Amino acid sequence: MNILVLDTIHGGEEISRHLISSGHKTDAVDVYRHKSGISEDDALLKSYDLTASPVHLDPDHPLLKKDCRIISHHQAAAIIIRDNKPELMVEITGARGKTTTAHALAHVLREHNSRGLLHTSKGTAEFPGGKILWKKSITPASVIDAALYAHENGLWLIAEESLGVTGAGDIGILTSKDDYPIASGKKSAIEAKTKSLKNSGMVITAPGEDPVGNTGAVHSEDITEVKDGICRYSHNGIKGTFKNPLLEITGYKKALQTAAATACILGIDPACLKDFLALEGRMSSGKRGSNIIIDNSNSGVNIETTLDAVRYAGKISPKGDLTLVIGLEADNICEGFPPGEILDAIRQSGADKIVLAGRAARLKKEAERLAGCVALSSGLSDGITTAEKMTENGLIVLSVKTWR
Repeated sequence: MNILVLDTIHGGEEISRHLISSGHKTDAVDVYRHKSGISEDDALLKSYDLTASPVHLDPDHPLLKKDCRIISHHQAAAIIIRDNKPELMVEITGARGKTTTAHALAHVLREHNSRGLLHTSKGTAEFPGGKILWKKSITPASVIDAALYAHENGLWLIAEESLGVTGAGDIGILTSKDDYPIASGKKSAIEAKTKSLKNSGMVITAPGEDPVGNTGAVHSEDITEVKDGICRYSHNGIKGTFKNPLLEITGYKKALQTAAATACILGIDPACLKDFLALEGRMSSGKRGSNIIIDNSNSGVNIETTLDAVRYAGKISPKGDLTLVIGLEADNICEGFPPGEILDAIRQSGADKIVLAGRAARLKKEAERLAGCVALSSGLSDGITTAEKMTENGLIVLSVKTWR
């Protein structure tokens, strides 16, 4: 086939490479930077059998108006993976909770002495051992190499993916139904994710996160329940409980419930989740100098996770002064961290001192009305240093939206 692949910087080059190795002829267009592949003008003059386009591209782009069948990057990845799917492949998508849910499920599978591959924004790691093989993005195209590697080496695969799933997997998990505009504001992120999940063998949703229209999904709360810091689970003959302090944190509670429910569906007892620890940048805590630091800086940061981190800090040390490092380092993270939410988080946090990180520095005047002491920093690293200079024998909460 003669295939046009759009967007070389978000996985198009990888998709094109795999299609060529499968015997297809491809042209690739860099629709955002216009630096690689052929030009848009040249592509407009040519005829194609198929166009592979990312779901976030403006639907009014001229190359999407050609008389040609159009599929998404997610669908293209599924076609490439099709005959080389790992024996077990779980795909995870959602605005929040993807990485934590993926690691929690991998923890269960790893404890049962099975060999696998975990592909997340933290890197692609092989188990047992957790050795990082490579670090890539979580575009649908990046799942291709992970799936092929897992297939060749007899490994299970748990893959975190942005804006939907390929549908090649046995199970598709939705961690959050939070919505935001994509494709120049002309599409809904949750609609794109829900549509892609319909191609999965089975769909599992995190507690309370089932979107309208996804009636065929298995709800995690039908299998698991958390009460008084204990998770109870019962499904298909597997029944038990586990206790973990992380169940007190909303994000971890949902992730652990979802992982437990998925494990039960796979016929595995998830009791080992009692030993699951917080991930770096997702409520991990530790002592640094005279201060205790709660690290909640990741790509999923929002007002809810910020306030969760503040409450968690209060449980660790109720009497310590609180310094909140908050902001965002990059505007290219899909969901963003709107100025109004940052200011609302500052107001509700009751923090004694504030460090505005990265692009949040522009909110200094507004923040000074909410807190007595406000400092600025260039980003997360600088924010930590600034907060440590301002804080002694206290608590520092890091809540900067950033890629890690």
